[in-house]
Amino acid sequence: MIQLPVMMRRRPKIQSLLYSALGPGLALMALLAIAAYAMLGPTGILAWSDYKTGLAEREIELAKLQEERDALRNRARLLDGDRVDPDLAGEMMRKELGVAAPDEIIVPLDE
Repeated sequence: MIQLPVMMRRRPKIQSLLYSALGPGLALMALLAIAAYAMLGPTGILAWSDYKTGLAEREIELAKLQEERDALRNRARLLDGDRVDPDLAGEMMRKELGVAAPDEIIVPLDE
């Protein structure tokens, strides 16, 4: 009796179909996983609305911080060593040292 080499033996029909469908099936599952991650992941399409909301909040916070920075920059300019604003210097000394007279009224202009 002559035996055929292993390569020439026929596989059963079901096994052959399974092997031929395995590659495309795995590829389809990988594509579906990538698509689901693109939709539902932390940087996915559905997270864009959260990013837009966060961006709007950060822009409001940035505007407040820039306004505060400009006020501090102006105050630092007024306290420059060569040309100190006498009113601001007097106000700061009285405030920091606690030497305001009891009948003196301090009106803050910043707020």
